[in-house]
Amino acid sequence: MGATAVIGLQWGDEGKGRIVDLLAQRCDGVVRYNGGPNAGHTLVVDSEVFKLHLIPSGILYNDKFNIIGNGVIVDPGTLIEEIDGLKERNFFNGRLFISDRSPLLFPYHRLMDELEESIRGNFSLGTTKRGVGPGYTDEINRSGLRMIDLISDDFEEKLRMVWSLKIKLCPALDGKLDIEDVIRTYREYSIILKPYVTDTVMLLHRLLSEDMDLLFEGAQGFLLDVNFGTYPYVSSSESSISGIFSGSGISPKQLRKVYGVAKSYMTRVGSGPFPTELKGSSGEYLREKGKEYGTTTGRPRRCGWLDGVATRFSCQINGIDGIYLTKLDVLGGLEEVNICVGYIYEGERLDYFPASSEILSRCEPIYERLPGWKMDSRELPKNAIAFIKFVEDFLDTKVLGVSIGPERDSFIDLC
Repeated sequence: MGATAVIGLQWGDEGKGRIVDLLAQRCDGVVRYNGGPNAGHTLVVDSEVFKLHLIPSGILYNDKFNIIGNGVIVDPGTLIEEIDGLKERNFFNGRLFISDRSPLLFPYHRLMDELEESIRGNFSLGTTKRGVGPGYTDEINRSGLRMIDLISDDFEEKLRMVWSLKIKLCPALDGKLDIEDVIRTYREYSIILKPYVTDTVMLLHRLLSEDMDLLFEGAQGFLLDVNFGTYPYVSSSESSISGIFSGSGISPKQLRKVYGVAKSYMTRVGSGPFPTELKGSSGEYLREKGKEYGTTTGRPRRCGWLDGVATRFSCQINGIDGIYLTKLDVLGGLEEVNICVGYIYEGERLDYFPASSEILSRCEPIYERLPGWKMDSRELPKNAIAFIKFVEDFLDTKVLGVSIGPERDSFIDLC
């Protein structure tokens, strides 16, 4: 019993929500510890599709705690829409708890995000333009507001002060929004959200002291981590194991297991290096068969072969105890499946994931070529088993299970 973490090992969209939804059956609650409305988890339950951005995946169970930790940046309007949407479909269990320390997003954060991306031009980062980067910047710069401020009596005064500071530092924002209208809207938000706001640090420690089993789910994949990802083409929060502690308040001693989730191939949304990217018909095949379009933005994802070097790097940093492979069925039907086992950079072989995005963008993948297979049933073909075994050996990590479809029962447990 205790805390268990699920971490995406690639550039996001690995199917973390899918695996969390499965593992949540054996847990008492699910905790989000990083990211914001720029994240998206797609779940399929009884043929119904759910797209969650802020609310933890345990909300689809009647008896689970759902805790939004202090590391999650909250857009109140988006969160309320998500709550209302789940209520309309009778899938909101009411056991939602939002950290009083969670930073807030405001309309001016979106404006700043759009402005910064337009100024960058060809060097744009490919953000979702949800304002998450500027929102986290305000938190670090000590000019942000938090959930505790939203429900306090001096919220209006604080927001006016911050807005005054914003338009002085960034005159381009002046006249772009009516701050009085924002105040009125956020006051309405505070009335709706106040019943869910609490000290989640104390709540988490109480639940763990009562021997409850909690599942911690990350938002973006590890290769988008602000410290270890393909900087500057990264997210603005810690999507690594360290983000669990700073984003929730639990102790490293309380974390029992760390599981990774990796797609059987690679995808990426937005800009940034991608050594194994397939730009021809093979990439289109993976995109269409895997329905690779962003949950949050709808943008088509870039697709490519599994990068073993990058995924191994993720396993090492996060101390992964075992991984789950998703979308193995998408590779079915291909005559050959490739796995990147190294890079060539300026004529030299690299067996590690470089810190420089410029170097990574100029790396050519070295592939191990494996025979393909056809997925006609729930029984794994021998070539699919060989693929899994190769992944295990290369990553030095046990594959605990594979998904072969989006439904809850389209999963093969290998434990």
